[in-house]
Amino acid sequence: MKILVMGAGAVGAYFGARLQQAGEDVVYCARGENLRAMREHGIDITSPRGDLKLKVTATDDPRQFAPYDLILFCVKVYDTEAAAAAIKGCLAQGGAIITLQNGVENEARLAELFGAGAVMGGNARIGVELTAPGKIVHRTTGTIEFGELDGRVTPRADVIAEAMRRAGIFGDLSTNIRAARWDKLMWNAAFNTVTTLTNRTVGEVLDDPECYALIRNLMEEVRAAAAADGVELSGERVAQIMAHSNKNLRPVRTSTLQDAQRGKPLEVDALIGVVVRVARHHGIKAPISETIYALMRVADRNSAPR
Repeated sequence: MKILVMGAGAVGAYFGARLQQAGEDVVYCARGENLRAMREHGIDITSPRGDLKLKVTATDDPRQFAPYDLILFCVKVYDTEAAAAAIKGCLAQGGAIITLQNGVENEARLAELFGAGAVMGGNARIGVELTAPGKIVHRTTGTIEFGELDGRVTPRADVIAEAMRRAGIFGDLSTNIRAARWDKLMWNAAFNTVTTLTNRTVGEVLDDPECYALIRNLMEEVRAAAAADGVELSGERVAQIMAHSNKNLRPVRTSTLQDAQRGKPLEVDALIGVVVRVARHHGIKAPISETIYALMRVADRNSAPR
């Protein structure tokens, strides 16, 4: 397949590199110093799955190498509109755009712009960091789960799943990607926000009793919002997520914490604002989410470059 990584930051570049390593034709869309480094030196990955250095095809204009059979849409949520405009007309007939963005609202927006048949939902399950332009440190997990918006298992989804298997990044071909997206939001809404507000890693917030309780209660509010929105998540899921995070994700600095430390805008609305909006829409109470949302908005204003 010919694949475009739209937004070749840490997440996009890692998955693109693994797909390229497995023999796929991958183009990376990036900007600034990251683009320059990729063009000059390629991608350099340090990973428990094996270090990797690749020469790559990198551009700031995705039309340059279009059309693509698959577009991994990995930009920050606040860049969705601009990135979508940049890939207009770049998708091959029958191709797919898989959003690997945070939140649960991106599929609907991309479906409005490209048609529902062109879009799939996806989750990136990975702990990864761009430590310097073109240099990535992969710490944990490293899989993609994805699926058609209508729940069907289609021939194109099977082809994409097989490519991901060859690359060692396949997680699951979901028949209920909306539920999978809410499941991931439970983690992101809690861990991304609390680690950012406390400037701590996943392991450090888990070791603090007050933070531990805060994260659990916040996840329960996300689960309640999901239920109100028609997505039932198991009552055991919160405990499972906490146990998995404590065992496997302790060294992770969440992407939002990384953004805050670098003075970048934060994906506040996609991570926690959506929980508040859904709760208000359905008339349910979410006091912890309301508080975290207010604090994150302040943190975002303080960390944004002046």
